[in-house]
Amino acid sequence: MLSFLAHRRACAAKQREREERIRALPAAYHAPLTPADKQLLAYPASEIVARVQAGALAPLDVLHAYGKQALRAHAATNCLTEVLIARAESWAQTCNTQGPLAGMPVSVKDTVAFAGEDACIGYSAWVGRKATKDAALVRLLKDAGAVPFVKTNVPITLLSFESANDVFGRTTNPHNKDYSPGGSTGGEAALLAYGGSRLGIGTDVAGSVRAPAHFSGIYTIKASMHRFLKSGNSTSMPGQEGIPAVYSPMTRTLEDLEMFWKAVVGMKPWEYDHSCLPIPWRDVDLASGKPIRWGVMWDDGVVAPSPACKRALETVVSELTARGHEVVTLDPPSPYEGFKIGAQLLLAEGGKLSTKPIRWGEYNDPGVHEVRLAYALPRFVKRLYAWYLRYIKRDATYAGIVETAYEKTVEQYLGLIAQREGYREQWFEKLKSEAIDFVLTVPNALPATPHGGMKCGIKGCGYTFLFNILDYSAGVLPVTHVDKELDGLDAKAFKPRNAIERDMYKMYDAAKMHGLPVGVQVVGKRLEEERVLEAMKIIEGFLKQSGKAYTLMEVVD
Repeated sequence: MLSFLAHRRACAAKQREREERIRALPAAYHAPLTPADKQLLAYPASEIVARVQAGALAPLDVLHAYGKQALRAHAATNCLTEVLIARAESWAQTCNTQGPLAGMPVSVKDTVAFAGEDACIGYSAWVGRKATKDAALVRLLKDAGAVPFVKTNVPITLLSFESANDVFGRTTNPHNKDYSPGGSTGGEAALLAYGGSRLGIGTDVAGSVRAPAHFSGIYTIKASMHRFLKSGNSTSMPGQEGIPAVYSPMTRTLEDLEMFWKAVVGMKPWEYDHSCLPIPWRDVDLASGKPIRWGVMWDDGVVAPSPACKRALETVVSELTARGHEVVTLDPPSPYEGFKIGAQLLLAEGGKLSTKPIRWGEYNDPGVHEVRLAYALPRFVKRLYAWYLRYIKRDATYAGIVETAYEKTVEQYLGLIAQREGYREQWFEKLKSEAIDFVLTVPNALPATPHGGMKCGIKGCGYTFLFNILDYSAGVLPVTHVDKELDGLDAKAFKPRNAIERDMYKMYDAAKMHGLPVGVQVVGKRLEEERVLEAMKIIEGFLKQSGKAYTLMEVVD
């Protein structure tokens, strides 16, 4: 009871602090958007930076415009955690006006550490635990002239495609309030989709920047390990290196994504963060040289893409094929086997680290709750259940997940690392032997998850998680929206292949999902962020040429 009372007090205090910070802002932030504000919000990031560098635009005016729109986004979606706008005013007035991010507001996931600020990531027990110094990422951003101004919401534990916790509440999808904007970088995705920011930062360990991009209709490229800064930030699983989380940019447009990546890498992040590899940004020309060969993974063998997501992938394949690109169906090394290896590595300690800070009575993500219950069951019970699934229900897929859901010894963990490396070798040889330049697939079998849906969907993250296991660079760009007329599913004719697919499709309803964004995932090999960006540019260019360009959400009235 004392723990629960402390939890309630911490949540109330944190929410009161957020409200007071917003209320105490100068009147300019509470006023309607002016014509000048709307013009600023319409500029690409590169235009804002160029105008600040030329002295034609004051960083404080840019902050005012984005601060207003961020507060509007928060009122609509509950996307913000730490509101740093008051501090950002002084940063804007003293920022490096000749830097590659001069005067540009940047939003970041709640995990990012600022000196004197919380990074509680939804745990009430961590409220009031102030960071003692800026993270390496924050130092680089400030040196580049950027103006960090808000932090954004996450799921408690960071292991969900939803973004909800008791400390800050639930973030909703700006396209449809009944659905999640994604997770774990969901608040960031909602803010970017709404137009309250153009440049954001998230993390990804199983799809945590790519699922939000897909759910919310924005752009991202997940970095490979050690390409982007990460030191000095908060995390729910310290020391978890079997499938390491990577920090990565998220943006409102593809043009912004290119500009942001180049700006950060151009600042030599390896001079700020010991974990970064000293790899400068490399110019890539995909137009010259040998033709590009695209391999399409239509199905991961566990959960078939929904009609909406399959249509988006088919649209991209059709545009590439129509313009003479070589597109082949990829039969990859079993994604299911990769998923089993990755899931065991990610949760080798049984999920104890991420749930340890949770107080009595505190909300936990429904998917993580299910996983913890599964890990807590005695091994003999799981063996019996797996036998029942495999031989009575004829569901070897789910049986394989159930029987491996137990805490690992050090010896078993090292064995899994060896399996992971062997699996990576299989993919390496496959792509090499078939001369595949890029893999195309869906980011998720379904569009956005309905609130509470991770109870069914926690095991359905294979399309993104696969490329964390492989450590490949992977981008997501929005392609279309769910159409209730085009994307319906005949529930009577649909026969799920396993319990994971069955549970995922319980959430699919094209009529209710009508208008939600749908993206496509573009995957390169390890440390090929530049090549993935160029591939995304090719795809988006073709979509624009054929009149099928994705329409960004605009909320500026």
